[in-house]
Order: sequence, then C-alpha cells, then structure tokens
Amino acid sequence: MPKVVRFHHVGDADVLQFDDVAVPEPQANEVQIEVRALGLNRAEIMYRTGRYVIEPVFPAQLGYEASGDVVAIGSAVSEFAVGDRVSVIPAFSFHEYGMYGEVVNAPVHAVVKNPDGVSYEEAAATWMKFTTAYGALVNMGGLAEGDAVLLGAASSSLGLAAIQIAHMVKAMPIALTNSAGKFDALRAAGAAHVFLGDDPDLVERIMEVTAGKGARIAFDPVGGANARRLIQALSFEGIFYLYGALDSRDVAVPVMDVLSRHLTLRGYELFEITKDSKKIEEAKAFITRGLASKALRPVIDRVFAFDEMVEAHRYMEAGNQIGKIVVRL
Repeated sequence: MPKVVRFHHVGDADVLQFDDVAVPEPQANEVQIEVRALGLNRAEIMYRTGRYVIEPVFPAQLGYEASGDVVAIGSAVSEFAVGDRVSVIPAFSFHEYGMYGEVVNAPVHAVVKNPDGVSYEEAAATWMKFTTAYGALVNMGGLAEGDAVLLGAASSSLGLAAIQIAHMVKAMPIALTNSAGKFDALRAAGAAHVFLGDDPDLVERIMEVTAGKGARIAFDPVGGANARRLIQALSFEGIFYLYGALDSRDVAVPVMDVLSRHLTLRGYELFEITKDSKKIEEAKAFITRGLASKALRPVIDRVFAFDEMVEAHRYMEAGNQIGKIVVRL
C-alpha cells in the first residue's frame, strides 16, 4: 500500500509518522496523482503543532502542494488524462485532503498542468507562493507599473515570489528582512531596495527611495510592533495586507495616518483566491504565463528525500532558508 505521512497527536516534528494507507479510487470530481515532489509550507508546521486556523482531526493528514503524474481520473473529469504532469494548488482543507503521500487524490479545481520545461521539484515549489502573492498584489491590489510594494519577511519563498511578480508587472519591490546577512541574496533575487524590518528609520528610508510618495502596497506575514512602520510608509490610499502572524503581538495602528491618507488595512489569505472559481482560473493563467516566459521561477532552498520528512520539518522551523523547501519522492 502507498505510504502517507500523518500525525496522531500534536507536537514537534517527531510526531510525524509513515502510515500504509489504501487510497480509494478518485471520486467523480477528483484526480489521482502519483506524487513526485512536495512543497512544504509553514501552515503545515502550524497545523502539526495545533496553532493553525483549524484543529487537527486524527489521524491528521498534511500537505498543500504536490507535483506528479495523473494515474486515474474521476468520472466527471474531462480536462485531465492519465499521464498528464500536474501540480496541486492549495484550494482545500486538511480535513478534506492531504498531499503528503506516494499516491493521493486531489479535487479537480485545485489541479493544474505543468508547463513544459518545469521540473517536478520546481512545480511543487510554485503554486502556494505565486498564487498567494498574485492574489493580494495583482488580482485584489491592482499592483501596476511604477508602484512600490513593501515585502515583509522577503527571503521566504513567498517573499521571493512576490519580488518576481512585482517585476513581471514592472513595479518596484522593496524587501524587508530581519537579517542584514540576507541583503545580498535579496538584491540578487531582484529586490530594488533591502531594509531591516525593525530599522527605526524605516519610514524615512522608504520615503527616500519612493521620492516621498510611499509604497502603494505592503504585503506582510509578520505583523506585530514593526507593522506600524510599514503602515506609516504607505502612499495615499495605500493598502496593508497582513497574511500571517510571525509576530503574534497586536499591530499598533497609527490612526492619524490611516485617516489622513485613506489607508486600507486588511487580513488576507490564499483561500480568497483558490475558493473562487473565477479568481483561481485567472491565477492559473497568470502564473502559467509567467512560468512559460521565465518571468516567474521558483527559488528552491533545499530538497529532502521523502523518508527525511521529519528533518525537512525541523529545517523549516529553524527559519534559515531562502526559498522553498521541497521533498522528493
């Protein structure tokens, strides 16, 4: 029987275990995939440790992103065929599906064909980060040529994806990081400017590089005390998207800046895009076009073997990666 990685109680990476599970035939609107590579996401760490937006149901399955070959299709599936190279986009709950397995079923709306020239590992490293960034910056935020965008935790796989998307629409990415040691890597990745997120002079520095205008969008997974500076560095009618809480402290809102410059502050999550049939198809088209033109290319930090899943989770928790962590089957 195929092996899947599950956990039976919350805890550190050691709770992950390999279980032999009989995978059922795909239902009418499902695609069955023999997995070749997996992309790891911080949401999976949070779910495993009991700190995610949903509570685990045991035995709990994991995995939002996979790439592999179609081995069976449901009766209502017409857009895919056995043998297609495909990837899975996070568009479901862990209560419904999990991609950490040798063979998995996925809902057809979450499946996309891999463009030519994209490896399984690259494909598995693509869809969470590019779809998340595309949704806030382009689909909802309307990021366009000449706009400046502030990117919190920019050395993450999602931050690097946002840098590429900014370039694709000819905007100016300003990268923020907690480590001066990551400056050169972020510049090499395409950041127009790089600053420390906790720099006390951050607002002045951003105003200087934007000729006093400020950034039209801030895209931040950190929050906490330093978010105040990002909000203060926004332009008139600027938008602050908070898509994570790496710093779980409340955000201090500079009220007069919000009022005087008509700012928008909102939470954002990937499912706003992937659970909307129109938006997810627009995301697939944009990202596929970017991959085909090489304007978008996933940055992979490290590749682990499937039997090294525990080590891969520990590596992600250490937080030193620049780019995506991938597991190869």
